[in-house]
Amino acid sequence: MKIAMRCHFEKVIFLFTCFLFAFLQSARCAFILIPMDEDQRNHLKAYGVAYWVLQREIEVDWLLNYRGGSFLFPYYKIGEEECKIRGVSYQVLADVQAGAIKLEISDTQVNMETVKLHKAPKIAVYSPKNKLPWDDAVTLVLSYAEIPYEVIYDEEVMSGILPVYDWLHLHHEDFTGQYGKFWAAYKSFPWYREDVAAQEAAAARLGYKKVSQMKLAVAGKIRDFVAGGGYLFSMCSAPDSYDVALCSEGIDICDVMFDGDAADPQASSKLNFANGFAFENFTLNMNPYEYEISSIDVTETRPRIVTKENDFFTLFEFSAKWDPVPSMLCQDHVAIIHGFMGQTTAFNKKYLKPGVVILGEAKALDEARYIHGDFGRGTWTFLGGHDPEDYQHLVGDPPTDLNLHPNSPGYRLILNNILFPAAKKEKRKT
Repeated sequence: MKIAMRCHFEKVIFLFTCFLFAFLQSARCAFILIPMDEDQRNHLKAYGVAYWVLQREIEVDWLLNYRGGSFLFPYYKIGEEECKIRGVSYQVLADVQAGAIKLEISDTQVNMETVKLHKAPKIAVYSPKNKLPWDDAVTLVLSYAEIPYEVIYDEEVMSGILPVYDWLHLHHEDFTGQYGKFWAAYKSFPWYREDVAAQEAAAARLGYKKVSQMKLAVAGKIRDFVAGGGYLFSMCSAPDSYDVALCSEGIDICDVMFDGDAADPQASSKLNFANGFAFENFTLNMNPYEYEISSIDVTETRPRIVTKENDFFTLFEFSAKWDPVPSMLCQDHVAIIHGFMGQTTAFNKKYLKPGVVILGEAKALDEARYIHGDFGRGTWTFLGGHDPEDYQHLVGDPPTDLNLHPNSPGYRLILNNILFPAAKKEKRKT
């Protein structure tokens, strides 16, 4: 009898020990949550940590609309140390806590969704090799967030290198061959002359008589990249000059000071809007003394009452479960973003093609600030303005110090686009 009772007692102890071990295992620190709401000390470097995790072939859950678009990934001591090193706020969660968050997100009544990030995208930045008196907001934030990228320009693009990249950025570029229309104000400046000489030399090496012809060919290669499944992100003068270049194929829109001969005076009436990504029915500005290339941009036409103090635009709220792509691109800890100017500040909404998705707008001004669309198997996203933390960044101004803006909502929009190519939508259970 005593032996039987002893065996029973030992069995109970064994089962309790197993239960306790299982409970402790289930309650162990199994995940790292990087919150992206107001509790985050450094939003910009948080994206860098997510990218760092992906580089190590560890999947990251992007929790759309959960605490500002938070990141969740399996716990590793080295991952926790990386958060500490970069000054990124994080929480260590047990399995049951992470499970509860995912259960909350899966509720069909809440506008949240889990999107799996599974691969660190390979990033290219289209940028000239010669030094110019302005910086690029995207390279600034990539460097600050410690996300690697490669710089390429016309000759690399024409060599056919684009398919090796997942994501391409264009910034403050003039694809029309008019050198940003800086001629009137800066034609005697050394940097302008050096830029013209460098562009003309590149065109000659590639077999083109004019820079405008080379830029059109480059624009065509970029269009093929997107059609084949690439992700394109453009800011400042690149979005509208890109579309203008494509739509003016076969038409001379450059005056004599840009390409050595006169422009076609009927150029605006000959544009082929089917060639462009985002815009239609616009007119060209062919006055070489005016710092504008078309009617797409609103910089010179918006009301003078718009100032730094009252310039804002609003991000749209999309259904995270049914529209995950625009939801990813709009993740932020605020819904209203302070505006910022550029050579192209915003897009006149009346020139947008049907089907273009407006991600952010200044509704009272009828301006689209942030737009998106599909082309072939890829996508493009255009953001107006030059620098989200420098309202009117002028030629020669020093680069923005992002140590002063670690929680910039505007720079977060750029970084949303960086991670977007890594996303893989989880299959819905039926």
